[in-house]
Amino acid sequence: MLSTAPLDPGLAQGDPQGLRHSEDQRVRRYASAFADVMEMRAASPVVSDYLDHHEGWFRRCAAPMKVEPIGHRGYSLTLGTFGNFGFEVEPTIGLELLPQDQGLYRILTVPQPCSDPNLDGLYDVEFNASLQLDETSTLTLVRWQLDLSVWIRLPGVITLLPEGLVQSSGDHLLKQIVRQISRKLTWKVQEDFHASHNLECPPRRRAQF
Repeated sequence: MLSTAPLDPGLAQGDPQGLRHSEDQRVRRYASAFADVMEMRAASPVVSDYLDHHEGWFRRCAAPMKVEPIGHRGYSLTLGTFGNFGFEVEPTIGLELLPQDQGLYRILTVPQPCSDPNLDGLYDVEFNASLQLDETSTLTLVRWQLDLSVWIRLPGVITLLPEGLVQSSGDHLLKQIVRQISRKLTWKVQEDFHASHNLECPPRRRAQF
């Protein structure tokens, strides 16, 4: 989704991957990180089996974000509205859930097969998440970490504003979005796991960030 603010000529042209190394003053990079822990009241093999079958829980837990499958391990995910100074974009990214490696799961950005040509050159997203299983004597802890970077080509008028103001306001907004999305997702995964295994769900806890 784009706002009604006028865009500069040629704004939607070019390779989105080129935004990461662009010298265009209109391109801004915003980054945020998130960490949390999910308590699962089951042994790690049970939790692993649940996470391995992501075709069920991922779509349920990502709602109301729009999710579409990409192959066997990938999904197209619409993150929500991101904007700064009246310019807004609703990023849709491709994610791949890699098979576990000794209790470690990773979720990485992958190209989308059918991206919107009207948005090419407007934004780029790098999503890097990990889930690490840590079994204790009574339960399994799933340690969730996310690093998210977004590159956006903003309208030229924004370059007239102080650099620090443009950067800090964008970083603050992205952090709010990441906290909201990641926190809700971890809660939903925790609740979905326990409900699907007829287990009592632990109370929600404060995020560790």
